Amino acid sequence: MASSATSIAARSPRLEAAGRILRRLDGISYTLLAIPVRLGAAVVFWNSAVTKLPNWETTVGLFADEYRVPLLPPEVAAWMATAIELTAPVLLVVGLLTRPAALVLLGMTAVIQIFVYPAAWPTHLQWAALLLILLVRGPGKISIDWVIRRRLLGDG
Repeated sequence: MASSATSIAARSPRLEAAGRILRRLDGISYTLLAIPVRLGAAVVFWNSAVTKLPNWETTVGLFADEYRVPLLPPEVAAWMATAIELTAPVLLVVGLLTRPAALVLLGMTAVIQIFVYPAAWPTHLQWAALLLILLVRGPGKISIDWVIRRRLLGDG
């Protein structure tokens, strides 16, 4: 079977070029891919936090009237959400405590999806995909987590 595929590729310069392109794409390091994944996840939550800060009264009003997170008073929910949205993105950008930060943001995404905006599932699915990549694969080698891991565990 492999020889059949090899002979077809040998007869077609386009297939050979496609094969070279695919091999190059397959060879791209996760370390390089992790940077835009971290930044992409971080910017979503950071932008949300900075919109809450200018008018805290309006923010609490949103949590009371529109978001209505169950079990938490609006003031507590607003404070928690803003604190998470201000700290976790910074951790993602620098690659420190990346997996715990991704897990917290994944939980926040689940709360938003289930209780606040269930119809926005396509957007939340995109956020979750980025966060799941970080949870499973980590921040990559260009991160503080990697430096700590190398020193503590000798990985690398």
